[in-house]
Amino acid sequence: MKLLIKNGYIVDPKSNREGRYDIIAEDGVITRVLEGGVDEVLDTFDKEIDAEGLYVMPGFIDLHVHLREPGFEYKETISTGAAAAAHGGFTSICPMPNTKPATDSMEMIKYVIDKAKQEAVVHILPVGAVTKGQEGKELADIIGMAKAGAVAISEDGKSVMDTAVYLEGMKLAKEAGIPVLAHCEDKTLVGKGVINAGLKDKEFGVPGISNAVEDVIVARDIIMAKEAGCRLHLCHCSTEDSVKLVKLAKEDGLDVTAEVCPHHFTLTDADIKTDDAKYKMNPPLRKQSDVDMLKYGLYNGIMDVISTDHAPHGEEEKSKGFANSPFGIVGLETAFPLSYTTLVLNGELTLSQLVEKMSVNPAAVLGIKKGCIDEGYAADIVIADIDNEYTIDINTFASKGRNTPYDGWKVKGNIKYTLVDGNVVYEG
Repeated sequence: MKLLIKNGYIVDPKSNREGRYDIIAEDGVITRVLEGGVDEVLDTFDKEIDAEGLYVMPGFIDLHVHLREPGFEYKETISTGAAAAAHGGFTSICPMPNTKPATDSMEMIKYVIDKAKQEAVVHILPVGAVTKGQEGKELADIIGMAKAGAVAISEDGKSVMDTAVYLEGMKLAKEAGIPVLAHCEDKTLVGKGVINAGLKDKEFGVPGISNAVEDVIVARDIIMAKEAGCRLHLCHCSTEDSVKLVKLAKEDGLDVTAEVCPHHFTLTDADIKTDDAKYKMNPPLRKQSDVDMLKYGLYNGIMDVISTDHAPHGEEEKSKGFANSPFGIVGLETAFPLSYTTLVLNGELTLSQLVEKMSVNPAAVLGIKKGCIDEGYAADIVIADIDNEYTIDINTFASKGRNTPYDGWKVKGNIKYTLVDGNVVYEG
């Protein structure tokens, strides 16, 4: 199929393009990017998209999602999660291994890949567990999972608390040529904490989660990555000291990257007005000084990536308040408009920098040829209206999850088209 996207304003920091261009793709691959436009009399196309007044960017890549399949299909499936990703402008997503059974073997990696080929409209890049069953005791077949198609390993949902086991896993990840995606949470410190310590824990009479719960493991994992020589990516960082530690690691020349989720730079614990578990996530919403430092880290290139930690749950299980509801909110369908509205419109980032955080840098973390609108790259493209305000409405979500505090928020950054390998997989 021959595709033309015309009259759009491209923002692509990797190819250093920003301006009006036409894009031609054939059989899913970009073949030409033309500044002067296309002579449609001399060229014919199977499909044309007129992007007049719209912004064209490389498809977003989410390093951190929970698709729940297998084992928790009532929350989300590979199919519905992929549809939600397309709705949010994501063309590639990395599902975490905390399924049931855990994605901890070659067979489970193949299961996810095969299921995705049948049912997913976006690229599914599976992440394998560090230990068998995510029990933290015995290493999973890290080399085998990488050979089967795992793009990284992670124990997300928890940390590997046995340092010796984790170090060996990191060494195997280095051998396999894949990064370690680290969930930084000291479970001996977190106890039964459910909300940020210091303000709302006292108001609601529930156990708090201190910044040290995250900071201790961030420091440990950086030291261990230095020892192992592996690539380390720190997931959902939420504290000011996490930013400081990542900065030190980079200054030390370590191959360490880090991500921030939109909920951690758009909200603070002060925004929680009632015992409403739509605001319950892990790590929790922090105080304003943490948010300010996260934004500083994003602007200054300390924090490399914006990911969602998309974590769908059933409505009933999220209706039980902070003490009894599971952690997590959905994020695939709100990440770009929240980031654009909060960061770009407020002068915290340029649009080009936001594209770096959501497309270019995630591809670099994984070491894959994506995140760019240029000849020879797959036609994974997102087209958005960034000028007109709209209201986030959970009833329009493709995800099974409705657990979000952002329902009713007025934002800009509405996704109009998502293309994967040159095929339109979402049209708004």
